[in-house]
Amino acid sequence: MKKPAVPLILNDFEKQEKEVATNLGMPNFRIQYFRGPVWGKTREQLRKQIIQGNNPISGKPVMTELVGLLTKPLTAEEQKTGEIQRDLGPRTYTGTHDELQKLFLEKRYTDFLPVVLPTEDKVAEMLKFTSHRSDEVLGRMNPGSEAGETWTYTVKDAAVNAVMAGAKPEYFPVILALGSTGMTAVNVSDNGFMSGAVINGKIRDEIGLNYEEGAVGPYAHANTTIGRAWGLLSINGGNCGKVGTTYMGTIGNPMNLIGIIVAENEQRSPFAPLSVRRGFKEGENVVTLFMGWGILSAKNWAATVWGPNMNYPEIIKEIYNTQDGHLFGTCAVLSPPIANFVKDAGFDTVEKFTEWVTDLKPGAKPAARGPEINMGVRKTGGVFTVIVTGGSNNNYFSVGGMVPAQSVQIDKWR
Repeated sequence: MKKPAVPLILNDFEKQEKEVATNLGMPNFRIQYFRGPVWGKTREQLRKQIIQGNNPISGKPVMTELVGLLTKPLTAEEQKTGEIQRDLGPRTYTGTHDELQKLFLEKRYTDFLPVVLPTEDKVAEMLKFTSHRSDEVLGRMNPGSEAGETWTYTVKDAAVNAVMAGAKPEYFPVILALGSTGMTAVNVSDNGFMSGAVINGKIRDEIGLNYEEGAVGPYAHANTTIGRAWGLLSINGGNCGKVGTTYMGTIGNPMNLIGIIVAENEQRSPFAPLSVRRGFKEGENVVTLFMGWGILSAKNWAATVWGPNMNYPEIIKEIYNTQDGHLFGTCAVLSPPIANFVKDAGFDTVEKFTEWVTDLKPGAKPAARGPEINMGVRKTGGVFTVIVTGGSNNNYFSVGGMVPAQSVQIDKWR
């Protein structure tokens, strides 16, 4: 339309937006920056901050700069085009152990924890646990922002990151299943969204996943290294986790370091496994990916009044009714004793418990949004998900905002 236009962007996103512009072939694209954030403020506060404020980067008045950007002709430098040239680097590196650890840190190939160096022998051993070709494209991933390009990665790329994470080769089919979805373990959002996964089936015992005491904690090799491998693949295969461009968590989220990998305690659960409730066969090896805010011990919720006579179903329902279910709904991670309290209260299936907690009429179908994510009830609390895991040594459970996204069969990646 031949009318000048300039985007107004919070100065905190300068680095990110410059990368976006360069990716689009306009490295010197004009952008007007101002101090943020803007929501939650009065009109008068916004007037002082923006209309009468200065650009935090240049120190000049926002409106004076904006008029200049809209009226002054483009300079020769601003008219230049060009894209960021990506370099995959050499296929192999040489050096001492300490030199290579330092190199991986400098190249930003890690989550800033020491890695197992991915030697050719270790990667080859990992690849023995899948029938898929090493050069097969496993997935495509984007951290959830225009600043983060969509990268493609192969089965071998996943093997390299699995070795770096310290995973055993027998864990590899689970890591491939996670990577095949293209869902990142590290989201760009300034909310600091987390990711996690729930595993069902016989593979839980085959590879030694922990689903007893400490099931959601880090002290189990399979759970921890599978979650870390997913995170490293997101960094190295999906361009995720780079502070200032593809990671903008305002205060961050400790759950971003290692994705939560939860194996359901199917043996002690009174309910059908999550995978069965999502349409898979009993005993089938399935991983269900989640995203959201995370979970908290139920003791942190005001609804939890502890005493000699506990009504856990009522407590869970009250917590549900305090949740903002618009994005991620409510996820209750119950220990087996709590799950049995729920069953003994008259809810012999998760479906019946869900109908009661969410006030759904029997047989009613929750609303859906998108091809993969079932967002459930469009009201306070949103979609309601139950996971049963952990030990039976006490009556504890956690609740938070997490929603199931995709469920994937693991065995096809063997």
